[in-house]
Amino acid sequence: MDLRFSDAEPSAEERAAIDAFLGAPTTGWEGGIRSDGDLRVAVGGHEARDRRDLLLPALHAVNDRIGWISEGALDYICRRLTVPPAEAYGVATFYSLFSTKPRPARVLHVCTDLACQARGADAVRRSTEERLGPPGMSWQPSPCLGLCERAPAALALQAGEFPGATVYGPAEPAPAPTGGANGSGAANGSGAANGADQAHDVGGAAGTSGTGTTGTTSGAGGADTTSGAGTIGATSGAGAGGAGRAQDLSRLGGLSGMDATGGPALAERAEPPAEHAVPQAGDPSLVLLRRVGIVDPASLDDYRAEGGYAALREAVRIGPAGVIREVLESGLVGRGGAAFPTGRKWEATARQLDHPHYLVCNADESEPGTFKDRVIMEGDPYALVEAMTIAAYATGCPKGYLYIRGEYPRAIGRMAHAIDVARARGLLGADVMGQGFAFDIEIRRGAGAYICGEETAIFNSIEGFRGEPRSKPPFPVEKGLFGKPTVVNNVETLVNVLPILAGGAAAYAATGTEGSTGTKLFCVSGTVAKPGVYELPFGATLRELLTLSGGATGTLRAVLLGGAAGGFVRPDELDVPLTFEGTRAAGTTLGSGVVLVLDDSVDLAHILLRIAEFFRDESCGQCVPCRVGTVRQEEALHRLSRRPTAGDIALLREVGQAMRDASICGLGQTAWNAVESAIDRLGVFSPSEAS
Repeated sequence: MDLRFSDAEPSAEERAAIDAFLGAPTTGWEGGIRSDGDLRVAVGGHEARDRRDLLLPALHAVNDRIGWISEGALDYICRRLTVPPAEAYGVATFYSLFSTKPRPARVLHVCTDLACQARGADAVRRSTEERLGPPGMSWQPSPCLGLCERAPAALALQAGEFPGATVYGPAEPAPAPTGGANGSGAANGSGAANGADQAHDVGGAAGTSGTGTTGTTSGAGGADTTSGAGTIGATSGAGAGGAGRAQDLSRLGGLSGMDATGGPALAERAEPPAEHAVPQAGDPSLVLLRRVGIVDPASLDDYRAEGGYAALREAVRIGPAGVIREVLESGLVGRGGAAFPTGRKWEATARQLDHPHYLVCNADESEPGTFKDRVIMEGDPYALVEAMTIAAYATGCPKGYLYIRGEYPRAIGRMAHAIDVARARGLLGADVMGQGFAFDIEIRRGAGAYICGEETAIFNSIEGFRGEPRSKPPFPVEKGLFGKPTVVNNVETLVNVLPILAGGAAAYAATGTEGSTGTKLFCVSGTVAKPGVYELPFGATLRELLTLSGGATGTLRAVLLGGAAGGFVRPDELDVPLTFEGTRAAGTTLGSGVVLVLDDSVDLAHILLRIAEFFRDESCGQCVPCRVGTVRQEEALHRLSRRPTAGDIALLREVGQAMRDASICGLGQTAWNAVESAIDRLGVFSPSEAS
């Protein structure tokens, strides 16, 4: 692709997709019809360049409509947004969900990451390749899709005027077509069945049927839900981005436009409701998950009936300083893995004299094995809207961005719907609850990049640059999004604020331990009897969690805590307390709450190779220690898996230490953690293991 402006023109469909988002061009400089007036008017300056943050959504608009981004479409976007083509190309090629080469409108993403690997992803991959041919066009291997409780999983994304998504989990090969039919007959039956099943899913409001029968969506219920078309919400769900450039994000929650067979490679089945991912659903002792499976996630009235918006009312009563004081006294720390005190972050942001302040909710949970934030957004979306509103009120943010993984179509649809309804009911907007403060939320959809979960990489992604981390200092509370003070929290951290305000900081801090207060969500996956999201008070042991989840399906070999960036625990270490300080003392990490169970049927060397491959692929390449180190680490692991040698072990340690010491962000700094713990704690690649 030529990285300069060229004579390439977008197709009519590409142009329509871009104009639907950005509005029609007003001058020839923007790609409109040239007129004599254009020669007398200069277009540029800050006003023209200030639209750069629309680059990622504009790329999504084309990719959603066509399935890939042509040179003409990229050129047109660049003219509209005054972005150099070379930079836009760098952004478009940064994300795995985009393609700058022609490909089919429907692409199947087959997860090959850790939890799926432990539950048969290789067989799914082989079967898919037999049906669809080599990867690269109609299907491709994918890093973790965040569907670990349904592993092995796959996700099909369908481009078109009404883009759609189909989730497969557990993914199984589709029955072979019979006779000359292409399977449509069976598929029709499947669609009807889906309709019946999905009627039980209150989140069927997310429109998971599309081709279903009349009854498919009627069971979705809720005054806030539309029916029949497989979409949710009566409004666009574009957040606060402005009606002129609205995207119908809610459509991503449906199967509209999908082939009724669900694709030729995998068998279609109804996507289960969100509460299926919560084995404890309905347990009255739950705090963060207590509404999942109890309320209709599409209904604001249901949410209010279960205590919704009581915390925001309390926040308004005690004022911003009172909210921050409660959060400080509660001892709440970030749940993303860094465990930084949330109250201190809020206090530092609120004190900044520079304005405006921004709030960013990091819902780009891409750590392999993590899916708790998805479950909250799918099962209790209004909780996140309320929690973001409280955070914004305390820190003085008039606008918040909710950055969600592009691989979470149902969560995107439900959050878009909840935001629309909250805005329509006066719970977002210029005068929230009539209390005189303004706050609104705009959804930004990620496009497949693990590194965008890093707090400064997410700023670059929102601003329309490659999602590469920034050097710190300055820290986000001083100069974050758009160079302004910004508070960044993930979904689980934010929803913890609700019980803090509803019950008081003292009551919240009474749960857990002195260093880790409250409850924690754990993502249990792998070779375990009952995978899912579990909520336990901090201080419970790993043994207790495994007992609750039914234990390993075979003889327990190891447990990976914290995901790919975490560390392994042996079967004789199951009494480790699940707290930040407890896991640290045990030489591992709690991370974001990943608990990957591996029994003796799993090849640990293969798991380590997958971890190394993951970090090699996801390194943004910005700093040498990470860019080169992740490649060298994978090479050494390949050699070790064939023939263990002391020399390669020593090389791994040297490379790992260099990445840990010299990488500029957490990806490189933690890429060696799991491999190191497997060698030191499990004895992988030792002579006895090799024999």
